[in-house]
Amino acid sequence: MPSMALQVFRPFMSITPEVVKPERQISFNQKVAWTAIAFVLYFVMASLPLWGVPQEAQDPLSYLRVITASQYGTLADLGIGPIVTAGLIMQILVGSKMINVDMSDPEDRALYTGAQKVMAVIMTIIEAIAYIVGGAYGRGLSLEVEVAIIAQLVTAGLIIILIDEMVQKGWGLGSGISLFIAGGVSTSIITGLLQPQLLPDNYNRGVLLAISDAIGDRGVLDGIAYMFFRVESPTNSILALIATIVVFLTVIYFESMTVSIPIAYSEYRGMRQQYPIKLLYVSNIPVILVSALFADLYFIAQLVWNVSGQDPNNILVSILGVFEQDETGRLNPKSGLVYLLTPPRGLIGNGAVFDENVGLGVTIPRAIIYAALMIFLSIGFSVMWVETAGMSARDVAQQLIKSGMHVPGWRKNPKTLERLLNMYIPPISIIGGAFIGILSAAADFSGAIGGGIGILLTVSIIRQYFELLAKEQLAEMHPFVRGFLGLS
Repeated sequence: MPSMALQVFRPFMSITPEVVKPERQISFNQKVAWTAIAFVLYFVMASLPLWGVPQEAQDPLSYLRVITASQYGTLADLGIGPIVTAGLIMQILVGSKMINVDMSDPEDRALYTGAQKVMAVIMTIIEAIAYIVGGAYGRGLSLEVEVAIIAQLVTAGLIIILIDEMVQKGWGLGSGISLFIAGGVSTSIITGLLQPQLLPDNYNRGVLLAISDAIGDRGVLDGIAYMFFRVESPTNSILALIATIVVFLTVIYFESMTVSIPIAYSEYRGMRQQYPIKLLYVSNIPVILVSALFADLYFIAQLVWNVSGQDPNNILVSILGVFEQDETGRLNPKSGLVYLLTPPRGLIGNGAVFDENVGLGVTIPRAIIYAALMIFLSIGFSVMWVETAGMSARDVAQQLIKSGMHVPGWRKNPKTLERLLNMYIPPISIIGGAFIGILSAAADFSGAIGGGIGILLTVSIIRQYFELLAKEQLAEMHPFVRGFLGLS
């Protein structure tokens, strides 16, 4: 019997728009085509401006853009934020046992998925209204314009939810969330390297072009020395470029680490394979959920800051966060909870080791607190995700048995196989969660172009897509291995 708490969502599921699951097996080429269509649709929405938003409005939520795969002032301004936030809320409810879900029960699993979708729709409406109330597009807008902006955001948000559902239900490859995050971060990396716009002192010009200009103005040695440690713009320097490359290589290395369990196919004696359990068993999911939690708190803090009239003496403001505006018009956290949840960018400038405003070493405690929160929360979400996503030892044991697989030397029943897998999956979930948290924090502190977490997510997503493409091609040639490969 499904959880009573989940039953509350059932009436709303019948009126929520839905993408129908394909009735037949979609070919590999068709999946690639639908995935490309989803990608193009999303980026068209991210390029179309919202009607009624003043052109001079400044983006108050720029720190959230990587994790929400959003673009300020466009139809994709909410991005995947409502979807990720809904997933975060459901994970917390399940982890706290406020909702009991048996993922081995198809009815429970379907109800949980439907409830998460309803929650995403609710969050789309709430966030659209909160953008207006919090002054994300400035003050003084007429009621008609505010209603029009909310309607545009909600409509676009529902379309994004349906695009993600279409990809996940088997029409495409992977998930819309991963696709949009990778696309957004890749765009920011290319922009960070090759941005042609010439602004004062090249602060925001692409690092490769800024290096070329510096060498042309100062000579080779002086130009390289100037661009290596650039205190006024540490994320637009040679050090940032090196950090980007190092982060890429590091993530690829850890993504490839696995523990292999020997398995045999029962119907074919002598046919043996290795069942790999990756060190990063749940991949980038913990980082996405932790970043979503931080992003939501950041959003709430800015909402309270604007609604309070930007009063730093307000008790709630002082707890959540006080902001200050920089020369570009962007609001940066100065104190409070969100100050601790916003990673220092780079090692110098306003970085993890040296802050030009306060001196050497003062920001180290902030960096330590951020890293500790990222690591421990990543571990927690890693453990919860394994239990709710069909990745636990019990679920994997059942999948292997149904696929006709067994471990040589062990009895061919799910309970025995589950005991064996419990020796690996729970510890690796904890270790993998800790590793992904450490990598995320270190990548952010490095000042890598595109953002540390953004690069980590993008590299792991691209690698997942390469693996998924290989699995889909293999499954198309040999359909009997679909269950073993974890494909529906």
